[in-house]
Amino acid sequence: MKTVFFVRHAKSSWDDPSLRDIERPLNKRGKRDAPFMGKLLSGKGVRPDQLISSPAKRALTTARLFADALGISKKDIFVDKRIYDAYPDDILDILQELPDDCSTVLIFGHNPTFTGVANLFTEDYISNVPTCGVFRVDAEIDTWPDFREGRGRLTEYHYPKQYFD
Repeated sequence: MKTVFFVRHAKSSWDDPSLRDIERPLNKRGKRDAPFMGKLLSGKGVRPDQLISSPAKRALTTARLFADALGISKKDIFVDKRIYDAYPDDILDILQELPDDCSTVLIFGHNPTFTGVANLFTEDYISNVPTCGVFRVDAEIDTWPDFREGRGRLTEYHYPKQYFD
């Protein structure tokens, strides 16, 4: 079995309009939500073999905060530039390249891509994966090249507003 936790980056700041999109940092709420959601996964016993992040500052910072919560070294986060401007099929391509000794992976990225990915693996319609939203896809497969639509199922979906007002 292969398991992927898809994590949309936490809430970012728009305070500095001179920043390029890829450089936008997390805002106060994002800095609260990312460690909380990382601890939520840690409390569920999630022990990923690999963390993969978009190079965008808001996604990479989210990944680092999750790594802290999960007791993983930040230097073990793999940055894949393809995630930043990806389509859902691009995300599947990235996952299909993983070594088969990995069984659980966290991938950090963006919308609308992650909402599109979520809808590949559920019969329920998800209109929007909110910032710092996390969804889990379990696939009864032995090798990552088999990870694709129809071979996995969305089994968990969490987001900060379920826990905060």
